[in-house]
Amino acid sequence: MILNLKEVFLQEGSKKAFEYSFSMSDIDISGVYPFVSPIMVKGEALNRAGLVDVNFDVSFTYNRPCDRCFKDVSRELNYQFNHRLVVSLQGDDNDDYIEVPDYTLDVDNCVQTDIILNLPVKFLCKEDCKGICPKCGKDLNDGECGCQTEEIDPRLEVLKELLK
Repeated sequence: MILNLKEVFLQEGSKKAFEYSFSMSDIDISGVYPFVSPIMVKGEALNRAGLVDVNFDVSFTYNRPCDRCFKDVSRELNYQFNHRLVVSLQGDDNDDYIEVPDYTLDVDNCVQTDIILNLPVKFLCKEDCKGICPKCGKDLNDGECGCQTEEIDPRLEVLKELLK
């Protein structure tokens, strides 16, 4: 969605609300396409002293395998993002503002970038997920597998022999 903010920029105190949805189903994250439902975006642009603040509320269903046990997990995620827009940047303002010289903002691109930067690095089915057994592959959340888990570092095997 391209949001035309010319009226908001030209009149201090003015605001513009927007609400829509778009798809990110073609986005591949680590070999998985986790965005199974449309991204719902609700936001507002507000002119404060010549600067335009844009606030987004974003919600979507995120579906991907647990990073430890590989079970499919579907979770509703909600984020809030805030950005300050200016018509032209001056000096070292690049990190603090988004430049919109033609008064238009590509909301899809902005929201998509924000979502990807804020996704959890490790996605787990539950905080205390035990993962799978490295020997037999059994899901340890369903119970122990009986495999011997004591492994000796092969570099220290020589020391074990000396202690005998």
